[in-house]
Parts: sequence; structure tokens; C-alpha cells
Amino acid sequence: MDIQFLGTGAGQPSKARNVSSLALKLLDEINEVWLFDCGEGTQNRILETTIRPRKISKIFITHLHGDHIFGLPGFLSSRAFQANEEQTDLEIYGPQGIKSFVLTSLRVSGSRLPYKIHFHEFDQDSLGKVLETDKFAVYAEELDHTIFCVGYRVIQKDLEGTLDAEKLKAAGVPFGPLFGKIKNGQDVVLEDGTEIKAVDYISAPRPGKIITILGDTRKTDASVRLAVNADVLVHESTYGKGDEKIARNHGHSTNMQAAQVATEAGAKRLLLNHISARFLSKDISQLKKDAASIFENVHVVKDLEEVEI
Repeated sequence: MDIQFLGTGAGQPSKARNVSSLALKLLDEINEVWLFDCGEGTQNRILETTIRPRKISKIFITHLHGDHIFGLPGFLSSRAFQANEEQTDLEIYGPQGIKSFVLTSLRVSGSRLPYKIHFHEFDQDSLGKVLETDKFAVYAEELDHTIFCVGYRVIQKDLEGTLDAEKLKAAGVPFGPLFGKIKNGQDVVLEDGTEIKAVDYISAPRPGKIITILGDTRKTDASVRLAVNADVLVHESTYGKGDEKIARNHGHSTNMQAAQVATEAGAKRLLLNHISARFLSKDISQLKKDAASIFENVHVVKDLEEVEI
């Protein structure tokens, strides 16, 4: 499980940072990639990665500001051009209006897709669990921005316990079908009459990962709730230390406020993105240093960076 950042800038693209988009790569878990936001130029960034557009099965939009959605029509159209691959449907989750934006863009441009898009729109009254599969659940909660905006909490369900193969061999269990039965929780009896209890050879279920990905927001209690005990918290850092007033006026957060959220939530790791273009490369180390005075395990991400979870 990895997160690859396709765009880490705020508002408009710069030479160093494209606008918002990141890919949650779940290839080992479910052979899918989930995209969070799709700012202008996202498909260009994807060309610089190993991500195959057809592997992107779900897109989660945090809000309808242009720097988070203007890349959608282009990406959706380009995804249709890979004729050598199987056409697969796509799901888009986001605030009310995202369906109208996408369909209008495609209709006006005369774009026809060979796959279906399934839209899942929500508003302030229809948040909570927005997706559940056998391996994952995704929750959305409203944040505090200048327009309706959400954050997402992705929960990987508990992983099955692992089979202790060495212990089984020591107990005299021959490698083969019996291993499979025990792995499935079935007790077995060996030829010599020895009873093998499956529970004695399978470890306890392991907790899955929790990934919190927030849209643009002022510091708010919802951010903390979404990030409780998260393995990774992706939080915007449009502004820096001392910029609290301007951050509030524009519906954003500072690096210090992001660090406060991570601390209050008990998150394990904080990744700062959505960085204002006014911060040059020499400023990034200071953003990290200041935030680390509140939450130590913090990192300011850059475009195309890949982070293992």
C-alpha cells in the first residue's frame, strides 16, 4: 500500500508543484488504484509514474474548487484511449455537483466514453460511510472551507491471521492439503491420531491500516475525528507559522495547525501537502521544522513522491 502524490500545490500550478491530486495504490491488496482529487494536469503527472489509468477504479473528490477537479474531463477522456486494455467502469465520489460538472464537460466537448461512470454524490446530510467492500470502508465528514468540502477516512479491515508453517511442520503435519484446511480454521487429525487445533497455529487477526486524506480546511474538530489513530494523515499546509489569520480568512490551515490535528488525533505520521507557491524550496525545511516542534513525525511531500504505508 502506497500513496503517490501527483500534485502538491495550492490554488494554481507552479514550476515545482502541480495542483491537487494523489493516488492511493492498493495493488497488492485489491489490484486497484484510488485517486483523490484530480486537478488540472493530473494526467500529465500520471505519465511520469507507473500508474496505469485503467487501474484507477475510484475517484474521490473533496470539493469543487477548480484546482481539485479541472483535470477530470481530460483524465476521463484519456483513460478511454487505451484500446489495448479492457474497458472498465469507474466510480466517482464527491459533493453534489460533481456529476453535472463531469457530464457537462464531456457533452460540450463531444467526448464519448466506452466505459460507464457511476456517481456517488453527497451533501451535508448524507455523509458518513460512503463506501464499503469486503476489505475496505471509506468515511467522509464535512470540513471547514469556503465551500462544502470533505475529508476521507479510509479503513482497511482487519487482516487474516497468518499460518505458522514451521510450527505445523514441527507438529508432524505434512505440507499439502492439510495446511490449507488449517489455514481455513478447520481442525484436523493426523494418521497417528494427533489432533491439530487450527487456532493454535494461526496468529490473531492483524489490524488494517487507516489513511486519512483531508481536503482544504481550517483547523476543525472534524479533521481530528477523521484522523484518530491514523497510520497516515495527509493534511493541507497552505500557510506557515504566524499565518493563522490569513489562513482562517481563506479557509485553510497552517503547518502548525496541521501538526496540532495530528497530535490531538494520535496519528502516527503527518504528510503536509497543498503548499502555497509562495514557499520556495528553501522554505520547505522551515515548514517541516516548525511543524515538528508540535508533531515530530512530519514530512512535507513533493510531486511524484511515493510514500509506503
